[in-house]
Amino acid sequence: MNLNQVTVPSQDVARSISFYKRLGLRLIVETLPHYARFECPEGDATFSIHQVEKLPEGEGVYVYFETEHLDQEVERLIAEGIQFELLPTDQRWLWHEARLKDPDKNQIILYFAGDNRKNPPWRI
Repeated sequence: MNLNQVTVPSQDVARSISFYKRLGLRLIVETLPHYARFECPEGDATFSIHQVEKLPEGEGVYVYFETEHLDQEVERLIAEGIQFELLPTDQRWLWHEARLKDPDKNQIILYFAGDNRKNPPWRI
């Protein structure tokens, strides 16, 4: 089994398309106003957005995108006007993370974990 895609809810798919293109995802399907799908610059996973009338309540969705060049990528995005809730920070779980929210308040984590992504010292 392989993860194909993750889909997040949005009340304005067009607005979300603009945001995710700025993050560096490549738009491959656009059926406005209902749906959009992207491919990641690396790997085979895809990411999509679907229109909803009401967003989920509570903490919502968390989506992690990994990049080896986290610090440079965050600098690029800040220069483009993207606001972060957390600048690149070393976490106790051995990941280097930056956090921001998309236009629909889905939590986006840009990070680099290297080998610790799948093989942390506490792996079973």
